[in-house]
Amino acid sequence: MNNFDFCTPTNYVFGRDTELRAGELAAACLGNKILLCFGGHSAKASGLLDRVETSLRAAGVEFVEFGDIKPNPTDDRVYEGIDLCRRENASGILAVGGGSVIDTAKAIAGGVPYSGDFWDFWAGKAVMTEAMPVGVVLTIAAAGSEGSGNSVITKIDGGKKVSLRTNVLRPRFSILNPALTETLPAYQTACGIVDMMAHIMERYFSNTRDCELTDRLCEGALKAIVDLAPRVMADPADYQARANLMWAGTVAHNGILGVGREEDWTSHAMEHELSALYGVAHGAGLSVVFPAWLDYVAQFNSDKIEQFGRRVFGVESSAEAIAALRTFNRAIGMPITLAELGITDPDIPLLVSNLHDTKGPLIGNFCPTDPSASEKIYRLML
Repeated sequence: MNNFDFCTPTNYVFGRDTELRAGELAAACLGNKILLCFGGHSAKASGLLDRVETSLRAAGVEFVEFGDIKPNPTDDRVYEGIDLCRRENASGILAVGGGSVIDTAKAIAGGVPYSGDFWDFWAGKAVMTEAMPVGVVLTIAAAGSEGSGNSVITKIDGGKKVSLRTNVLRPRFSILNPALTETLPAYQTACGIVDMMAHIMERYFSNTRDCELTDRLCEGALKAIVDLAPRVMADPADYQARANLMWAGTVAHNGILGVGREEDWTSHAMEHELSALYGVAHGAGLSVVFPAWLDYVAQFNSDKIEQFGRRVFGVESSAEAIAALRTFNRAIGMPITLAELGITDPDIPLLVSNLHDTKGPLIGNFCPTDPSASEKIYRLML
């Protein structure tokens, strides 16, 4: 087990009707004038945005709306948000939505106090040392951005989808009301389930030895998700199943499941290129990518995959473990091939080129992947 520092300063406010505390928390953490970020039609149609705004007004917090943030968020909206924050002299940002809204809010927060181009941080040209305070009202259990310092943004020029990871961007508070997820379409729910499992597995598949406690925490979270997923797919209004899944999504990505070990993140990097080029949902892309990556690395490093199979799915071999993962993904309505994603003629050379241009000649730690290996993994998705 490696040395580690772990700090999660986010205040998690969990349970029914907790969005009604948005004003109180914003006043305490974000200041008296905020940028209110949200996605599309659902936040307004559901009445959630009205409830949040009523709470803000009651607490004396002014706000400026910044909506219509799309999935796979892009740099153009970040630039718009930075300009708006500066014009309005905003003191903080509240994100009402899922990972795309939260990641956009975080990027804006890091860009406002910086004199250069916010993309410098994502391109590795600068190190972020300060950011505006961010709060969250979560609507989708998936990305885990409500508890992490991560933000994934796509630069339209060149189609580069890049993740930044810094504790500077951890939210000051996150409001998690599981009931808000009960009206999600089944496909979005399933995408979220795959995403949170992938966040755990990126940490779990590690060569660092003697991390038994962290391994068991990962395996317990994965087993819980596998057991809970059929319940929410069968009954979207199962509050207790939704509650456990929402917390699992947060725990999967707030860092606790990666302490003391070297992490991997090859599958996320490969999926980012798929969604940047073809616009697929991130969770659906991961449903195709992760088993293919496991297929490839099993020939070099099978012991941990066998442990995963025994402890999570109750099977013995690495092949059975990978098959069980694919069977689970398919059972909740997720694709397991590129064709099922709607990508019938993938440009694999371009995917590989973009991947290694962004991430370098070798990717990941569990089984470091060069361009030749990346091409083989993409072909395993066909």
